[in-house]
Parts: sequence; structure tokens; C-alpha cells
Amino acid sequence: MTHPWLTPPPGRVWGSLVEHETRGRIFISVWAYAYEILDRPLVDDFTFDKLAQRITPRIGTGHLILDEFFATHFSPMTGMWIHQHPELDKVKATFERYEEVMRR
Repeated sequence: MTHPWLTPPPGRVWGSLVEHETRGRIFISVWAYAYEILDRPLVDDFTFDKLAQRITPRIGTGHLILDEFFATHFSPMTGMWIHQHPELDKVKATFERYEEVMRR
């Protein structure tokens, strides 16, 4: 099962390879933050693992700091890498925006 946030509506094509990779890295980072730091998972293990397996650290996204981070620290087998995320403040802010929207 693909998570609905990661799937465009039927008949629609969205995004380049880099855009898909960037979006996947954002989601996996927010999900890892929620699970590893807050102990409040947003998705089940299967959904997390499925997306984690799709992350391709060798794809450059144009953000050199995060490209290097994903190439050297990311592991699809765990979310522990989130503790070393160089933009953890931005991951936290994204999580908080998500929570705010979900409360409406």
C-alpha cells in the first residue's frame, strides 16, 4: 500500500526524479522525527519502511548539505539518523505545521 501523501491522484503525473527524492526525504525525516524523538509515530512501520527503501541517497537534490547528510548518515533500516539531521529545526517546524493542520 502506498501512503496517500505520496501518491498523485489517478491519471496525474507529478514531479521529476529529483522532486520525488526531495519529497520522500522530507516525509521520511518528519516521520523519523515523530517516531524517534517524540515517540509519536505518524505512520505504521510498514509505511515507513516502504518509503525508506525508496530513498536514493546518491540522487543529488541541489541541497549540498542534505545531499551529503543522506549519503553518509541515512539508513533505511532505522530512523536513528534523524538525531544527526543538520536541519532538525526545520524538520521540527514541518512536523508542527502538519500537527496544526491535522487539528483543524
